[in-house]
Amino acid sequence: MPDPAARDAAEEASAFSHPAVAPDASAAYGEHPDQVVDFYAPRDGRQRAPLVVALHGGAWRAPYDRRHLTPFVDFLARRGFAVANVEYRRGGSLPRQGATGPVAGRWPETFDDVAAALDAVPRLVAEHLPQADPRRIVLTGHSAGGHLALWAAARHVLPPDAPWRLPAAPALRGVVALAPIAHFDRAVELGVCGGAVTELLGGEGEFDVRARHADPALLLPTGIATAVVQGRDDVVVPQAVADAYVEAAAKAGETVGLTLLPDVGHFPLIDPAADACAVVAEEIAQLAF
Repeated sequence: MPDPAARDAAEEASAFSHPAVAPDASAAYGEHPDQVVDFYAPRDGRQRAPLVVALHGGAWRAPYDRRHLTPFVDFLARRGFAVANVEYRRGGSLPRQGATGPVAGRWPETFDDVAAALDAVPRLVAEHLPQADPRRIVLTGHSAGGHLALWAAARHVLPPDAPWRLPAAPALRGVVALAPIAHFDRAVELGVCGGAVTELLGGEGEFDVRARHADPALLLPTGIATAVVQGRDDVVVPQAVADAYVEAAAKAGETVGLTLLPDVGHFPLIDPAADACAVVAEEIAQLAF
């Protein structure tokens, strides 16, 4: 049996070995340099193609931006999708007290940005990606981006005092979350991404209050078709986190699809060279077409 850490490192190296793919167009949804969306037209020339809105991972930390997701985004474009690749503000480069590196996320800016970007997508697509059909939108995201995708689809069930709350469910065909940090309590128990969840929410005294506004497992049911794709051998965001989210959904009376991939870790889900990436594209297609 291969060493899990060595396997994860090899899978990460493969996923990050592909050169970044330049977008066909970009547009700002705010004034901050990170408030930008890149657009990728379907490579087959299709018109009125389903639109995939993608949110990158990286533990909500600044060193990881949307560029590492562009090979995956291009893979989807080559499968006939129109794609919007969203950037958002992440944790600052200076660590908070007690942290050893860049912290996870910015409160509330990370959530401000994702909400603003999703609200702006129909307008921006009309101008910059006319091949897209805004009536067929699927949200996807990997890891921390999977969390943000689930969160964005649940804005209509946020507490009434949440600034990001929508009056009605967003117009989505569904969500495909890839190894998402989808259940905060379980992720904290497992120390996912070096305590990233606690950093995101601000730690003791703020965690419980902010979790009500940020934890997908507490924002159920959504009434939106949701699928989770998870590698069984993921050591970055273990299967137990996905299991806990699916169980929370079931308790809330909602069915969440869970596709478990044997002999797959964290990164093959966004690696165009991996078979797992084709599975992800098929999951998206099942909701989009």
